[in-house]
Amino acid sequence: MTATQDSSNTLLARRNFLKSSTGAALASVGALAFSGSVQAKSHKPHKPHKPSKPNEKYWKQIAKEFVLDKRTTYMNVGSTGSMPRDVLETFTDNNLIVAKHPYDMLDMFGPWPHMEAMVETVAGGFGAETHEIVLSRNTTDGMCSVIHGLQFEAGDVVLTTHHEHIAALSPLHVIAQRYDVEVVELDIPVYNGRNEITEDQFVQLFADAVAEYGDRVKLITFSHITYKTGTTLPAKRICNEVAVPNQIPTLVDGAHGIGMLDLDFHDMDCDFYVGAGHKWQCGPGATGILYVRDNCSRISEYWPERANPFSYINSSLAHYGMNAADTMQYVGNDHYPAKQALVDSCVMWDEIGRDVIEERVLHLSTLCKSELEQSFPDAYIYSPKQLELSSGLTTVNPFNDQADGDTLKLFRDRLREEYGYIVRTTDFYFAKADNVKTYALRISTHLFHSEDDVRGLVRAMRELFDEMS
Repeated sequence: MTATQDSSNTLLARRNFLKSSTGAALASVGALAFSGSVQAKSHKPHKPHKPSKPNEKYWKQIAKEFVLDKRTTYMNVGSTGSMPRDVLETFTDNNLIVAKHPYDMLDMFGPWPHMEAMVETVAGGFGAETHEIVLSRNTTDGMCSVIHGLQFEAGDVVLTTHHEHIAALSPLHVIAQRYDVEVVELDIPVYNGRNEITEDQFVQLFADAVAEYGDRVKLITFSHITYKTGTTLPAKRICNEVAVPNQIPTLVDGAHGIGMLDLDFHDMDCDFYVGAGHKWQCGPGATGILYVRDNCSRISEYWPERANPFSYINSSLAHYGMNAADTMQYVGNDHYPAKQALVDSCVMWDEIGRDVIEERVLHLSTLCKSELEQSFPDAYIYSPKQLELSSGLTTVNPFNDQADGDTLKLFRDRLREEYGYIVRTTDFYFAKADNVKTYALRISTHLFHSEDDVRGLVRAMRELFDEMS
């Protein structure tokens, strides 16, 4: 038998196995094999063995599930994550099958429109019903779909913050121009290591704005975790204490919430939650999670005077009377292997435990802040220390001139080139009225990092800082 024949036979055997099991089972990688693909419907996911309280040894085993370059320490998950090894291998297998069998894809993904089993698999992990979850393209896709789908009128007010991403600001700018909507950016409190901020301040800020603008407020939208500083806003309290009592829909930008936090959308009681699949959830690019509460029923209750309070602008099935999630899910031919890879990553997270992952992420984030405080006692740390306001993003600027972005970018580049630590920079207005931006390094700590990674980064920062000062 020739090498080519052997390779072809091996591939055929693999394909037949995938077809017989209605899809690809995840490859076994030692004792921590994650086999949660919904394609293998006869195979039930299992949790990897872990101690009652996961220790450093356990997390080092988890880190082996990722194919990140060992010559560097990647700490920029806030921009994009990395698919776990098994998820990546299944993704590759699925792409091959779709390329070879584009008509029926060997029935890999179930009946048309091929998303039902996937959505059913992930919904419970986010505290949602199957009919409330859409596997979208990314956070921007979700934000644009919701904002442009709402029926705004001249004089309406949208409340947001001065630390929002362009994914929110761009569609908000469009509705301001198109419908004469007033977009109010609230001046949220920002931590700098020398002041104190609390959940109450955020809640009161939104409450005061609602009191000021009254029933003109037709939407509250904000980042669950601001990408500027890594501050976690009290989303549940804003929804429960401000929005719901005043019958105002809420759209939460969860770009950094999906895959980092243990989320329960029903408990949060938001109307929409949008997030990325490629960041902390470590799925492929152009994937995301969109939560649509209860078929948008509450929007109609809040806006009874508007005949069409929500329309499905991103779907070819908008006029077929389907529920909201199914309608928004269908966008024509989709990238089914990518969506399946996102689902497989979600299954892995559910097996480990999203509460366990959140605890790990916040532990490393707390350690990072502590190490930075010890090594740079005069530095400005813009991420709050309180767990309820903290996240896996830590922002800091060790230099005296907080407006000197060029020096900080050089510092970032040298950390990567000379020490192998990959982080990014961010910039923001500390106060809304500022006309000079503040610059900071943004460090991401996730489940594939170790305490040694955190300490090593801070030591490298100190050494480089001493050289550049």
